[in-house]
Amino acid sequence: MDKVMQIFNIIATIEEHSNQGISFNTNFLEANVINITLLLSGLIYVLKQFLGSILKARQEKVLFAIQESEERLQQANLRLAESQKQLAQTQVIINQIIQEAELTAQKVRKSILDQGKADVNKLISASKANIATAESQIRQQIQLQITSLAIKRVTLQLQKQITPSIQAKIIDNNIAQLGGRL
Repeated sequence: MDKVMQIFNIIATIEEHSNQGISFNTNFLEANVINITLLLSGLIYVLKQFLGSILKARQEKVLFAIQESEERLQQANLRLAESQKQLAQTQVIINQIIQEAELTAQKVRKSILDQGKADVNKLISASKANIATAESQIRQQIQLQITSLAIKRVTLQLQKQITPSIQAKIIDNNIAQLGGRL
């Protein structure tokens, strides 16, 4: 309390030396310093309890909000872990599907190539058969033409060489052969 009095005395002496018209009243009873001090002490005591309860309620709300946020964070982390697990499983399934699709595509491509080769071989065989048939027909036609030409040539040569007496002998000979058969 002595220090407070010293402060008031210093302020009072400063005011006495200054001529600005504002002065400090050192009489405590006239200045209501005790009343102001009591009023301030009462206000601090009442406001301390009032503000303390408000701050405590606010602190509880903040702590509850933090706990709630932590719970949400844990739930979000659990959902994230589950989603990542499902994503990994989905990736595995997608990779399996891709591998199966590639194998199926290879099998289908091989099947198509094999079928194409078989079709080509069939076409080659059919073409060879058609060529062989055409060659056979052409040979027969050539043989028929050769035979026909040979017959014509022999006929012409015979016509030139056969006289009516040779012709009569041939006819008699043929009649005798037919007569022997009857």
